Amino acid sequence: MSYRDRITIEAGKRGGKPCIRNMRITVYDVLDWLASGMTPQEITDDYPELTLEDIKACLEFAADREHSLTTIRAA
Repeated sequence: MSYRDRITIEAGKRGGKPCIRNMRITVYDVLDWLASGMTPQEITDDYPELTLEDIKACLEFAADREHSLTTIRAA
């Protein structure tokens, strides 16, 4: 499954930020939790509506976005 099947963007939800499966949890929330040292298991324990696949989708989204930005800068 592609992250595109899990990450949604709605103009009226969380200011149009990318969210996970139409929930109000953003990709940036998950990335911040990981950056602060939380493990994927701790995140899913605290937010049982999230799955490990959701967390992986957030990482894939971030990697794809970074790749896109680097490609644009190199052009």
